[in-house]
Amino acid sequence: MPDRKYEEIIKDLRNKVYHPVYFLQGEEPYYIDAISNYMEDNVLNEMEKEFNQTVLYGRDTDIMTIVSAARRFPMMSNYQVVIVKEAQDLKWFSSRSKDDEGAKEKGKEKEDPMMLYLQNPTTSTLLVFCYKYKKVDSRTKVGKLLKDKTQFLETKKLYDNQVPAWIKSFLKEKKINADDSATELLAQYLGNDLAKISNEVNKMMLNLKDKSVITAANIQEHIGISKDYNVFELQNALGVKNILKANQIINYFAANPKNNPFPLLIASLFAYFNKLLIIHFTEDKSQGSLAAAIGINPFIVKEYVQASRYYPTAKLEQIIGWLREYDLKSKGVGSSDQVTEGDLMKELVFKILH
Repeated sequence: MPDRKYEEIIKDLRNKVYHPVYFLQGEEPYYIDAISNYMEDNVLNEMEKEFNQTVLYGRDTDIMTIVSAARRFPMMSNYQVVIVKEAQDLKWFSSRSKDDEGAKEKGKEKEDPMMLYLQNPTTSTLLVFCYKYKKVDSRTKVGKLLKDKTQFLETKKLYDNQVPAWIKSFLKEKKINADDSATELLAQYLGNDLAKISNEVNKMMLNLKDKSVITAANIQEHIGISKDYNVFELQNALGVKNILKANQIINYFAANPKNNPFPLLIASLFAYFNKLLIIHFTEDKSQGSLAAAIGINPFIVKEYVQASRYYPTAKLEQIIGWLREYDLKSKGVGSSDQVTEGDLMKELVFKILH
């Protein structure tokens, strides 16, 4: 799901509710770029941009240049925009951190131009810091001041098992429908790089006639995912206990671990077998009721019902226990350093099938 603070900032920008200073930091650059790109493209019209939009880069600028730019008043416009990209390369942040550790001279912070600016920013300027892959220590004076005086966003990388829900939300915002198989397939192949996912989806949509829906087949065709060796084909093979096909797929995964990360495989299989368990405990076995209970399209309920017949409740509970166990093993808990993720994949599938 999108970051809540990100959504608040974007909503304000779309409603033309502007703030003097934005500080965007953290490990996930997607949200930082989305906000700065929106401001760069939409706050000013083309004529206003010529005189009132400044883009600086942390490595090539300094704090006096930034403050001087921010203190200017707009020309023939209500606002000016100053964007500092790659702000983590600004030497000012490291020097301020050393000051806070005790190296500052008496009264120095009172004379610091940026500290003074943050206390009293120019209201007709939108000053944006894009501080990627790192974060300013919130215990320092600078960190506290930034959190207190700016529109402050801290982004975090999503866990692999959170990615499918993010993709579904991302597509919904674009008014694109996608079933679980499509979002899981995108997550499995592209990982948790949100910018990469966004770019691949946008490129794919250029080639689709029906731009309101994405299917697993579309993804296989336009993004280059193997139609024979993916997590859904593995689920189908496990669902009918096709031992040969399941082993072929898991061997392919083990040989290509970068494109088939183990955490995403665990998350996908957990979701699959949990659905089968829900089927056993759902009293109303009608197609519509089961579809609602496990959150899938009614047209594919029969496949899940068939699979549930191969896996009684006791076996499913055992499988879910194994999935938790192997998730921990993949993180180094209860497993030798010499055991690869590929080995763990093969072991897990063997246990599920036998």
